[in-house]
Amino acid sequence: NIPGKADYVQEALFLRRIVTVVIKALMKLFGAGSDKTEEKVAAPGRESSGNAGGRPVSVKDLEGFVAYVVKALVDSPEEVEVTTKEEGDDKVIWITCRKEDTGKIIGKKGKTIIALRALVAGAAGRMQNRVKVEVAD
Repeated sequence: NIPGKADYVQEALFLRRIVTVVIKALMKLFGAGSDKTEEKVAAPGRESSGNAGGRPVSVKDLEGFVAYVVKALVDSPEEVEVTTKEEGDDKVIWITCRKEDTGKIIGKKGKTIIALRALVAGAAGRMQNRVKVEVAD
């Protein structure tokens, strides 16, 4: 037996779960594999906005994306609340959940929340906007 092998396996399974959830959420958010994608192929003269839905991504879409991912990660998804507030020029998506679930959202060494923030910041940047993601204490 290799010392720490069980921990390694648990961490690998957890990371695989996170990646799966994020991929599904991105596909849902950007409409990958939907009928709208086939419409775009059939109508080559149409202007494209860069996503399969044919419309720009809004802050509400990003809020829904964050809620979807976070609810998939925690043990008590019914107690997760995601809200957006304006702070100056920035918009901040606040995640409120049970104290026991905050560690699952933040992840080991903060990797999960860093990845979620990067995805939201990248999508917000496409709309020439700044959106932050914070976890309430």
